[in-house]
Amino acid sequence: MNDSSWGASQAGYRGAPEMQAAPAGPAYDVHDAQHTRPMPIVPDVPDAGRDADDRDDRDDRDEWDGGAARRGGGPLFRDEKPQEPMSTPPPPQKKRAGRDLRAAIGVGVGLGAVIVASLFIVKAVFIGVIAIAVVVGLWELTSRLEERKGIKAPLVPLAVGGAAMIVAGYVRGAEGAWVAMALTALAVLVWRMTEPPEGYLKDVTAGVFAAFYVPFLATFVAMLLSADDGPQRVLTFLLLTVVSDTGAYAVGWRFGKHKLAPRISPGKTREGLFGAVAFAMVAGALCMQYLIDGGTWWQGLLLGLAVAASATLGDLGESMIKRDLGIKDMGTLLPGHGGIMDRLDSLLPTAPVVWLLLVLFVGSS
Repeated sequence: MNDSSWGASQAGYRGAPEMQAAPAGPAYDVHDAQHTRPMPIVPDVPDAGRDADDRDDRDDRDEWDGGAARRGGGPLFRDEKPQEPMSTPPPPQKKRAGRDLRAAIGVGVGLGAVIVASLFIVKAVFIGVIAIAVVVGLWELTSRLEERKGIKAPLVPLAVGGAAMIVAGYVRGAEGAWVAMALTALAVLVWRMTEPPEGYLKDVTAGVFAAFYVPFLATFVAMLLSADDGPQRVLTFLLLTVVSDTGAYAVGWRFGKHKLAPRISPGKTREGLFGAVAFAMVAGALCMQYLIDGGTWWQGLLLGLAVAASATLGDLGESMIKRDLGIKDMGTLLPGHGGIMDRLDSLLPTAPVVWLLLVLFVGSS
């Protein structure tokens, strides 16, 4: 074999020219050339040991920075263990109020201004405000009963009888309120007879319940107003109920951890109930001492405790009704609050409690 054929065979064995040993010539004999070994052929492992300048331009930069472990799920080197991806815990969620707080405050302030203005200017105007609230509340309640349960409580006799009940309670007291309640129930029974008998029992039962729940309980507000210091009594009733609800909301939102009645109202907590009691008792002591003629601070403590209990039970009662109906709010008339009934829920059962305690503490007039 001549030198040229031997060089060609060696080039085929060794690969590229830069990987070859120098050919045997005058400076290198055949014996020295045989001791020069070719570089071993290493299989091409994608990205293993490649410099950043040699990577494919199509590789994504973020993927390259993660190395082979990010692309293939394996280690970059044989003795390296795969690294678990670090999971970043989600940022803590801030507590959020369930409603539009700005809208709720704005509507509340507006309603409060209307109520206070009518209360201290002309008593008859405030009676009209109560009657309107009762009629709208009855409309919301009967509408939801028909939509969700197919119960058709007659609205016309309820609305007329409810308004008459408010006026009778203001003019004739408890006796007038009971008579108007009985006549309203009778009107519901007769009105429903004009329709087919199917569903008669459930319709009239719902009608009598609505008459008692909305206008009859609201009549005690009119009875509070009929006293000589009626505006102060009504204002005390409203302030204590609002302060109780505010205390329950503020304390429960900030510190609430233990559910009060999770199957009825998941948002209410025991801490919120304690806040309602504390706020209402302080407000009651101040109101009885400075607003009610003949009242004392210790009577206000008892009054505040009773208001917190009745307001909470009233709220839970309406929550029970709404859960049975499968709705969140009774209406959408008041932005940030829901409907009229969603604001009357704690006021309605609290009215007879405040009326009774004030009669016991300082008399009916």
